[in-house]
Amino acid sequence: MDTLHNKDIGTKQKALAINLDPEIYGSFAEIGAGQDVAANFFKAGASSGTVAKTMSAYDMVFSDVIYGTQKGGRYVSEPRLIAMLDHEYGLLIERLAKQRGDSTTFFAFSDTFSALNYHKTNDGHGWMGVRFQLEPNGAFNDVVLHVKLLDNDNNLQQQAVGILGVNLIYACFYYNEYPPVFLLSLMDNLSKDGIQIDMIRFEGPNFSKVDNRLMSLHLVKYGFSDAALFGPDGKNLQPSEVLYKKHIVVIRGRFRPIINVHLDMLNTGVKQFMQEPDVDQKNVMVVTELTLQSLKERDADHSADIDEKDFLDRVDILCSLGQTVMISNFHEYYKLVAYMSKITKLKLGVVLGFPNLEYIFSEEHYQDLPGGILESFATLFSRKVKLFIYPTLRDGVIWNCLRYHPPAHLIDLYRYLIANNKIEDIRHYKESNLSVQTDKVLNLIKRGTPGWEEYVPAEVADMIKERCLFGYACEVDDSKRNNGPDNTADLIDTV
Repeated sequence: MDTLHNKDIGTKQKALAINLDPEIYGSFAEIGAGQDVAANFFKAGASSGTVAKTMSAYDMVFSDVIYGTQKGGRYVSEPRLIAMLDHEYGLLIERLAKQRGDSTTFFAFSDTFSALNYHKTNDGHGWMGVRFQLEPNGAFNDVVLHVKLLDNDNNLQQQAVGILGVNLIYACFYYNEYPPVFLLSLMDNLSKDGIQIDMIRFEGPNFSKVDNRLMSLHLVKYGFSDAALFGPDGKNLQPSEVLYKKHIVVIRGRFRPIINVHLDMLNTGVKQFMQEPDVDQKNVMVVTELTLQSLKERDADHSADIDEKDFLDRVDILCSLGQTVMISNFHEYYKLVAYMSKITKLKLGVVLGFPNLEYIFSEEHYQDLPGGILESFATLFSRKVKLFIYPTLRDGVIWNCLRYHPPAHLIDLYRYLIANNKIEDIRHYKESNLSVQTDKVLNLIKRGTPGWEEYVPAEVADMIKERCLFGYACEVDDSKRNNGPDNTADLIDTV
């Protein structure tokens, strides 16, 4: 597929190729970052073959009259973008379908941006989308994405929007059959230091086989974004839209598969977080997080690449349990907290197992930071963050915060964090869960060993059986069950 991606073609060449295609014809509506997308098509030449109309309703009154008033009055939002696409595409069909619909594939391009203001007091970001046909008189498709503008100059941000818009329109018509190539081509002639794409969604008959959750994964995998988010329905979400002004509780794991221990961690951790005096219980968002590294760790071979089916198996189960799922490239917890702290100023809760507490206090993980572990802790234990620690059973002893002894030179720091309510043990956990290991449950599932079902939620067990997930053989010869040392007795082990 990579050979289909022409990385050498420039922005002007892409615009000219579209202008010279007699079937492609449409309109441009751009708000908030100039009209650089349309401008690229005019500069390329032969634009009369492509451009039916360009417009920019900067004034809010004009914008509301044309596209309607949006709930909450937000102009840089997905609902506003969809309203723009609805209106502009509808006009194309209404005014031009009878005249040239039999020979034209129509498109409507729209964007709404908040570029860097004169005083540089805002963060540049915006929404961009295309509604387009791939055959005359055909049904339309939508591609919608959210962009972060990182350049510290308004003109550079406008240029980046212009290039991205050309890349998007070109990809819609020339890379639509190859979603990975489609994604990669969006960053042609752009720098990841200047722009991030943290949400993309494909809809329409020509994208019926595209799994938008995989597209979220690819955004992070390709380095287009540090994190991507989708809901229980599998619909891609823009993190800032969903998590803005929310209390967030996050639990990280491989979830291969999710077992009763994970649910107990989540339920007890969230319950304790809700009891914090500065938490509004009606305004809490729970997020289960998968990191790229955890997706690459498969059995003992530590596969170097991501198995997309395995990823979707895990996600299907999490979504079936009503979970909002985040994929991130934040291996260290302080990076995760830093990311979320930019979205919300409200209190954050991080639920983690005791081994991860030990990991956090291991200084070798912070050698790339000038300030070492203290620099990471300044972010991780910011004023609005608290860790909730789920205990671990080792050699018959339950290890928790009270038993933990960090290196001698970090003891005072640890005591300070405990005394100031930054770290807290999870209470009222199910002690029977402490002897269960995820990897051993996975082995039992693969072997079809009777009894594995009691270690996972009932709905998860049903899904594993119905869909043959995680190596479960839907039809296993009973004579082969229980062969080998791994059976349910092996689960009684320290973790």
